[in-house]
Amino acid sequence: MPFGLFADAVLVLHLGFVAFVLGGGLLVLRWPAIAWLHVPAAAWGAIIEYAGLLCPLTPLEGGLRARGGQAGYSGGFVEHYVTAALYPDGLTRRAQIVLGTLVLAINLTVYAHVLAERWWRRS
Repeated sequence: MPFGLFADAVLVLHLGFVAFVLGGGLLVLRWPAIAWLHVPAAAWGAIIEYAGLLCPLTPLEGGLRARGGQAGYSGGFVEHYVTAALYPDGLTRRAQIVLGTLVLAINLTVYAHVLAERWWRRS
């Protein structure tokens, strides 16, 4: 079985999900119906990060890689693939919380704009 290929597919899905969590609110400005998908995705992403939990896609990818004879990795998806690229050495937990809060604030601002626009149209 091509477990490595399946692991790569999970990786691409995971990257797409993370990108959607971070930037999906901007898509809502153009297509408001996407909010039905983005709000739960963003909530899930925030819960995972603030609680320090592991997304289920991470062990799924690791398990597929192991079954395919490839080396897995320790820690979570963000630590392995994203942290080195996005976060400099020595980043504190407090700074991470500030960054996470910034992401939430941006999305809340976008959604407030969308809701205000809908309210004005109905008035």
